[in-house]
Amino acid sequence: MLDNDGLQVYFNAAMHKLALSIGLLFMSNVVMTFAWYGFLRKPGETTATPMWQLILMSWGLALFEYCFMVPANHLGRAYGLSLAQLKIMQEALTLSIFVPFMIFYMGEQWKWDYLWAFLCVMGAVFFVNREALMGA
Repeated sequence: MLDNDGLQVYFNAAMHKLALSIGLLFMSNVVMTFAWYGFLRKPGETTATPMWQLILMSWGLALFEYCFMVPANHLGRAYGLSLAQLKIMQEALTLSIFVPFMIFYMGEQWKWDYLWAFLCVMGAVFFVNREALMGA
């Protein structure tokens, strides 16, 4: 049986895995957002870069993104997260990264519907973690 010091060490190690998993998922989503959307131009702008080069650049970024995503999922799973919890956490991070990217980098206009959509995803985060949060 673990004493208080043993429980504290276990808790700290578990929290480290969770924090590292979230941090890696965050980095993965930043890289993937640029891989998927960073090459797009604002309406009316054009690019002289051939499509095959854009695809290869996106693949290169996606490979780099996997260097964050794969360890993040393994750490999250080792922490005890279910597949649903990992996926919903990833989606919440995706929106928290994509909306600022869309507004500040791509110059799109803010719409209140983005907030409502984000709140729906936060609801999904709650429901997929409800048992752990509520002790149910």
